[in-house]
Amino acid sequence: MKKNVYILEDRAILYINGSDSKDFLQNLISNDINKVTAEFSLFASLLTPQGKFLFEFFIIKHKSGYFIDCEKNQCKEILKQLNLYKIRSKVEILNLSNEFVVACFEYEKYLSMEGAKDVSGFTLKYREDPIILDPRNKKLGARLIINLEKLYLTLKKLDLKSDKIDNYYSKSHRLGIVPKDLNKLQNKLFGIECNYEELNGIDFKKGCYVGQENTARIKLKNKLSKRLLPIEIINGTISDGEKVYHQDTEIGKVLINGKYPFALVKFLGKNFDKEIIYKSEGGSLKIFIPKWLQSKLN
Repeated sequence: MKKNVYILEDRAILYINGSDSKDFLQNLISNDINKVTAEFSLFASLLTPQGKFLFEFFIIKHKSGYFIDCEKNQCKEILKQLNLYKIRSKVEILNLSNEFVVACFEYEKYLSMEGAKDVSGFTLKYREDPIILDPRNKKLGARLIINLEKLYLTLKKLDLKSDKIDNYYSKSHRLGIVPKDLNKLQNKLFGIECNYEELNGIDFKKGCYVGQENTARIKLKNKLSKRLLPIEIINGTISDGEKVYHQDTEIGKVLINGKYPFALVKFLGKNFDKEIIYKSEGGSLKIFIPKWLQSKLN
């Protein structure tokens, strides 16, 4: 059994508390806050009124409020956005990033723990600290949210060994799930184009939320013609915003470059050939369709 653990120092933890916190979040997020309990956590997004991507995060029940597990470089913007919507709501929003940390470990290790259930989003407590089976994809394993002071003693008790964070990012990229640099996606694509339906991040049965109208319209009218997909750079240097071509036809645009690149591309259909080399202005690349998404594109 793998004993790897990845300390995600680039994650931030916010805490939302107060008598209106549940309704406050329900009116904003793409998922249904009513699903969140001591034993179940959510993946969700916050969109623009037009349905464009702004932020994504996990929501975990903690005491009388909710932990928000988000990317650290988006934390200040999320705080600002939440405070804009707060108005007269009886809600307190705290940044606990200096106190709490997120650690991820393998799916098999999670299953070996007492009380674990093989259900995405299932949440158990280890000495009062929540451990969540990743709601997006089980292969990303479990997330432990813990006070920094208790971290290393807990990892020792769980017999976990710290591993390079890049190994976790690489796994996420291979699975087709964006691991970092989410700020590069802001206002560049619709939330539903981020594959949030397949990653359990959208609830189409809940009531209104910010961006709900366009999200529902795209789904209802089957107008989802583009997807955010992982790419592999074959040669050259590819920059954010570069167009992607198949022969002479433009099929997409690079949104995240670097070690874990992604592009927004048009549907490639059931005839998609993963060996095709696509061109951009600065180089060439391959596009990958994750297994969990393949059936949707056929």
